[in-house]
Amino acid sequence: MEEEKKKAAFPALLLIIGLAVASFFIWLFAELAEELLENELRKFDETIIGFFNSVANSALDMFFLIITELGSVRFLTALSVLALLLLWFKAKDKWGILFFVIAVGGGSLLTLLLKNLYDRRRPSINESIDAVGYSFPSGHSMGSLLFYGFIGYFAVRSRLKKRVKVLILIILAALVVLIGTSRIYLGAHFPSDVIAGYIAGTIWLILCLLALEWAQWQSGSHVRPVQVMRRFLVSSFQSTKKRIRR
Repeated sequence: MEEEKKKAAFPALLLIIGLAVASFFIWLFAELAEELLENELRKFDETIIGFFNSVANSALDMFFLIITELGSVRFLTALSVLALLLLWFKAKDKWGILFFVIAVGGGSLLTLLLKNLYDRRRPSINESIDAVGYSFPSGHSMGSLLFYGFIGYFAVRSRLKKRVKVLILIILAALVVLIGTSRIYLGAHFPSDVIAGYIAGTIWLILCLLALEWAQWQSGSHVRPVQVMRRFLVSSFQSTKKRIRR
């Protein structure tokens, strides 16, 4: 019993911490959405958009046009297919495949749902940079965070050297930030749209990674956390009753 509790302690703690972090980001998103509905984000958005307009030039135009494509539906779909093929034929990671699909595919559906829920108009419409439809939250920001975030997770779980893992994470994080920045610079989104996309993406990514870790732990261990926790609570309750009777 004690051994089982020890083995179940870490995944249970990981689950609790992950859910706590996800809850915090849910609160952040709710606060941001409330500010949007009350039209209190205008000054914040206008200040940042004004800054980008002041530094705009042809070189930055070209740079951000390339960067924004790295977060487009077309590009991420192609990379997702490649990632799935590698997971299937090389890594043989069935759980990784399942939750990668849930993260990326489910994230796309969640983005569509939120966009239609908040019904915010874009700063400008430009079909050549996927700037159509509703604006809040940014699909590029959310999609890139989910995709590149999951790739970062696979890198961390790989057998690569630590410094290589750190370098990969830094590159991926910088890429996600640049993709969000490109959406503001190109006039496709308000800054608050991009922030909301990052927050929503973080929530969904955390939940998917928690589910993946839990599934992998369950399939690789004879210990069943739910059963262990139930027995632990029952034994604790019975011990408490005995102390009270004494």
